[in-house]
Amino acid sequence: MSVEFIFRIAGMIILAVGGIFLGIYVAAQLGGSPYQYAAIFLLVGALIGLVLTPYLTVRPFLALRRRIRQAPAQQLLGAVLGLIVGLVIAALSSFPLSQLPSPFSQILPFVVAVLFGYLGIMVMTTRQQDILALIRRQFPGRAEGPKAEGNGRRPVLLDTSVIIDGRIADISRTGFIEGEMLVPRFVLNELQHIADSSDALRRNRGRRGLDMLHRLRNEAVTPLRITDMDIEGVREVDDKLVLLAKRLQCPIVTNDYNLNRVAELQGVRVLNINELANA
Repeated sequence: MSVEFIFRIAGMIILAVGGIFLGIYVAAQLGGSPYQYAAIFLLVGALIGLVLTPYLTVRPFLALRRRIRQAPAQQLLGAVLGLIVGLVIAALSSFPLSQLPSPFSQILPFVVAVLFGYLGIMVMTTRQQDILALIRRQFPGRAEGPKAEGNGRRPVLLDTSVIIDGRIADISRTGFIEGEMLVPRFVLNELQHIADSSDALRRNRGRRGLDMLHRLRNEAVTPLRITDMDIEGVREVDDKLVLLAKRLQCPIVTNDYNLNRVAELQGVRVLNINELANA
């Protein structure tokens, strides 16, 4: 028995009972038969509860959980901080609003709390990079992301195509790639999306890519790390990867011709897996 089915039954029962009381109330107001109105509202409430309950409970919860799992830790932290700041501002404004005449004194504090909480979340999640850059200018001692190691080795970013290709595992074992290999969370999410595809070929490619990540983590001489660093306001994975490489000033390892050309046009160094394999 699924959780959605249980919630459907619970919603049907709750709204059916509520429909009975609503039917009795309507009958008292209109002067009709309470049994007739109660039966009608019972059926309507049960039908609404059976159909709509999952869309109001289980599915929004599952969508929220999926979004939280996929969101970078930096974005989640920004959302929490934005919510806290928004609620603090709302709390400071609640006292003067409570001095207004009724019903504004009861309604406006709640509305303002919701509004500022939402604005705080939106500002921190959509402009977090600008805010972090402002903080870094005030505190220049803090480093941004992974920097070059003491011997001058910088990390490299792996894209989806090079992970699925698989030759990166053999290359990494030779020690040719000296810096840390970084896999952004959005690349990992794309691999998972491919692995969950209904198309058998895409599904196999995605699963091969996930298996390759496990192999790289366990066998590669060069360390592999999943990073939560992201580029807000950009949807395409390739665009995110190029902008992240520019921010970290590190190369991208790929065998995607289009990504190679786009990255080079934007001044990002690219390590082509085909050239590395033939080196």
